[in-house]
Amino acid sequence: MKSLLLKKDEVIIKDADGNVVERDSYIAEIDASDAEKGVYAHYMLKEIHEQPAVMRRIIQEYQDAEGNLKIDQDIINDVKEADRIYVIAAGTSYHAGLVGKEFLEKWAGVPTEVHVASEFVYNMPLLSEKPLFVYISQSGETADSRAVLVETNKLGHKSLTITNVAGSTLSREADHTLLLHAGPEIAVASTKAYTAQIAVLSILSQIVAKEHGREADIDLLRELAKVTTAIEAIVDDAPIMEQIATDFLETTRNAFFIGRTIDYNVSLEGALKLKEISYIQAEGFAGGELKHGTIALIEEGTPVVGLATQEKVNLSIRGNVKEVVARGAHPCIISMEGLEKEGDTYVIPHVHELLTPLVSVVTLQLISYYAALHRDLDVDKPRNLAKSVTVE
Repeated sequence: MKSLLLKKDEVIIKDADGNVVERDSYIAEIDASDAEKGVYAHYMLKEIHEQPAVMRRIIQEYQDAEGNLKIDQDIINDVKEADRIYVIAAGTSYHAGLVGKEFLEKWAGVPTEVHVASEFVYNMPLLSEKPLFVYISQSGETADSRAVLVETNKLGHKSLTITNVAGSTLSREADHTLLLHAGPEIAVASTKAYTAQIAVLSILSQIVAKEHGREADIDLLRELAKVTTAIEAIVDDAPIMEQIATDFLETTRNAFFIGRTIDYNVSLEGALKLKEISYIQAEGFAGGELKHGTIALIEEGTPVVGLATQEKVNLSIRGNVKEVVARGAHPCIISMEGLEKEGDTYVIPHVHELLTPLVSVVTLQLISYYAALHRDLDVDKPRNLAKSVTVE
């Protein structure tokens, strides 16, 4: 049995045999106000509103004195040497990984797979010759992800943890760590950690792209600044999101989210946010999959949230919305400036197409929050859920 001895100026940890265990120490930079709700009714609402500040902090932390993107060179080297990246995550972090795959492949040119941790540990696929494992976890304590890390460490594979908690288990046991700098996230439903994970993955991908000599089609720091401004605009429109929640979700028992390409990834996160705090049976689907079964569930008044932020599939997703409307669905279309059509429910500010998840998801976070609030539910502590899943 391990033991822990706390003294005035030191901490002594011993293993089951009584041997002293050496651990790296670090200073947790936490302000007491970070753990308080302040003027907000719930931690979730506070954390949604904190996202612009988190974006600015990430931009600052991953920028050098000359204004260039920076991360540790050892991390860059391991990503460059990898012939394939395996992203391991669960829940919201898994959804962030799906977006990160777009960056890693389109910008950095590194083949990337995204896996659910609880499945991967029992069904590991054939691996490439030089894999790099990237573990995404807000807490850094996710049991299923750690189980995979233990196995890949035994195999001698390189690993990188992207987490919000320095000194967490996944951070200590992986070769490298990239921090989210999001501050404490107390609400069970993750919001600011999701957008922070995507932002950090975008920075990693752009730096590796430059190292590979791939010409960038984006000034990422400038675009992330635009994202920050866009999120602020959406947060200011919270009353509109509350009205959308009232109009579309007040009495429903089911809801569907649809999107194509990167919007599909966001639809999965939107559905998760809604179901976990409002208890509405919500599912996210690829728009093109509707005809392969899901459309049978559409009936009069069924809410369908359609994400339309990608130019190349804008007509296709709108066609999918028309299909469900013809069967009685109640459509809510979230589009982007430049792609909007008359009748769209909400139009997000224009940002780079691959960064739209950072913006569109905030509308879904707020809509989910107000849907739960109007049902008089415990927004911060939904039933049967824990902030960190530390058991398999």
